[in-house]
Amino acid sequence: MKKIVFTLLLTLFAAVMRAQESQTEYNFLRLPVSAHAAALGGENISIIEDDPSLMFSNPALASSVSDKTVGLNYMNYMRGAHFMSASYTKALGEKATFAGGVLYMNYGKMKEVDANNVQTGTFNASDIAVEGIFSYELARNLVGGITAKFITSYIGQYNSMAVGVDLGLNWYEPDHQWSVSLVAKNLGGQIKAYEEDYGKMPIDVQLGVSKTFVALPVRVSATLVDMTHYDYRFINHLNLGADILLSESIWIGGGYNFRKADEMTIGTAENASAHGAGFSVGAGINLEQFKLNLAYGKYHAASNSIMVNLGYSF
Repeated sequence: MKKIVFTLLLTLFAAVMRAQESQTEYNFLRLPVSAHAAALGGENISIIEDDPSLMFSNPALASSVSDKTVGLNYMNYMRGAHFMSASYTKALGEKATFAGGVLYMNYGKMKEVDANNVQTGTFNASDIAVEGIFSYELARNLVGGITAKFITSYIGQYNSMAVGVDLGLNWYEPDHQWSVSLVAKNLGGQIKAYEEDYGKMPIDVQLGVSKTFVALPVRVSATLVDMTHYDYRFINHLNLGADILLSESIWIGGGYNFRKADEMTIGTAENASAHGAGFSVGAGINLEQFKLNLAYGKYHAASNSIMVNLGYSF
């Protein structure tokens, strides 16, 4: 079974690496669910913690979550838009872990206008993803994970549906505290379009590494994202983050997302500014049963976002 799963993961990773088209549908799936990942630049797939929200970034990380753990997450995205999720994790023996999760994005109420820009009413927009996550120890220090997801989106009277898969691998060497991960996200496609044209999934291939220093209570991380888009500058693929581990349970950290800072920069060449977009900070406490993680970041030049993660192990 391990050989079959491992071969499938590598085959699908290779297929995705050949794809280069820009994807635009269901972009709420690109948002971080984990406050810890959000604090480290917004993207992280390689930190090893007993934190249920991290498995949304990499399904292989579900193996690090305690049995019977409930996770609740909230982020105010932009004005009127709210992002929430919930999860439950269950260990299946020593090598396997299963989790179920739901993501919900509400964009709030918007004006509905006709072709002459005359308001005719209002409408709501929202996105929902229901996920099943499975991780399995493939070999010593190597874990693979698969997420199956059903996605639906509502824009007023219009509705679309899609199915997708995330594939993840994590290699963790505990003696020297190295962690390396590879993830392919949102493989799949629409099964029901808003109208006639079928949209594409926000496929994303990511490679991440984290290193905790033995002599210092510091962990540094680097994550490459959107690796199928070869037209980006290299720096815009890179997310950097670092946490200070104050104890086994308490961390504070920060990060920088180069692409977010580049895309959010406004103004003339002489006075251009991203207004803090790209920077993120956070802190958390992860006890044996109770977990609380917080993060602050800017996902738009004119808006601030706060993310809160709660976890409880029964």
